[in-house]
Amino acid sequence: MNYIENVFICLTAPLFIAFLCLQGKRKQGMLSVLMGMIACLLSSYISTFIAAYYGMDAQLASICVSPMVEELMKFCPILFFLLVFEPDRKDAAISMIMLAVGFATFENVCYLTSNGAGRVTDLIIRGFGTGAMHIVCGVIVAGGLIWLWDRLYLRIAGTAGLIAV
Repeated sequence: MNYIENVFICLTAPLFIAFLCLQGKRKQGMLSVLMGMIACLLSSYISTFIAAYYGMDAQLASICVSPMVEELMKFCPILFFLLVFEPDRKDAAISMIMLAVGFATFENVCYLTSNGAGRVTDLIIRGFGTGAMHIVCGVIVAGGLIWLWDRLYLRIAGTAGLIAV
């Protein structure tokens, strides 16, 4: 049986130590990778819960539930980053790409540990396909958020809403 928490600890522990040693923009990038892995772990829990609650089988859940939950979980950290730190466009885009890289990396390692490495072609297709898909979706989400964030009235409304909470 595959324990996703064990994989998570083994992957994030050295990255967290590296995060503590870095400074500046590199630290921001490493934090984004770690946040992507955390988002992947949480999306796995949430997808599993929703599938169990509605009595879905694994195939239906992976088609209907997981994609929406995954993209929402990648959206939350970058929205937090925009609201709290108010970065410039370039920093926000780089953070979203690094978050997507962390998400795809953790997802692929979990896939590999649970399904094995039977055929190398499947692994290459999965690695590049999932990695590219997560990064492209991440860039689309980041682009939309940055476009909205550039609108001053939305930034004021978002910041006021954050303060009101």
